[in-house]
Amino acid sequence: MPTPFHLAINVTDLDAARRFYGDLLGCKEGRSTDSWVDFNFFGHQLSLHLGTPFTTENTGKVGTHMVAMPHFGVVLEYEDWRALAGRLEANGTEWVIPPTVRFENEPGEQWTMFFRDPSGNPIEVKGFRDMELVFDA
Repeated sequence: MPTPFHLAINVTDLDAARRFYGDLLGCKEGRSTDSWVDFNFFGHQLSLHLGTPFTTENTGKVGTHMVAMPHFGVVLEYEDWRALAGRLEANGTEWVIPPTVRFENEPGEQWTMFFRDPSGNPIEVKGFRDMELVFDA
C-alpha cells in the first residue's frame, strides 16, 4: 500500500461520528480527546475534530450528477466496496449517488457511491475489480 495520508476535518458530534465511521463504515478508532477522535480510515489516518464542517458546492460533475466539492473518500477492491455498499444500503443511507458502475467495459472501469457523514461531510467510495487500473485513462 502507498504511504497513508492524514486528513483532519470538522464534525459537529463526536458520538454520531463514532457510530458512523466506527460502527457503520467499520473503521477502527484510535486516539481521542473530548474534542477529537482518530480513525483508521481504510489504512489512512482520519482525524475528526469538533467544529464547523468545511463548506461545499455541487460543482463537480460525475457522469450526469453534480457532486460536492471538495469531497474525500477511498478506493477499495470491488468485493470490499460491495460489502460496504451493502452495509450502507441496509442502514438506509441517503445517497448523493447510489452504488453504480462508471466507464463499464472501458479502461478505468469503476464502481462508485457518494454519501455524506452525519455532519454533512461528502464522501466518495470507489471500487475497482483490478487495482492496477486505478490510474488508467
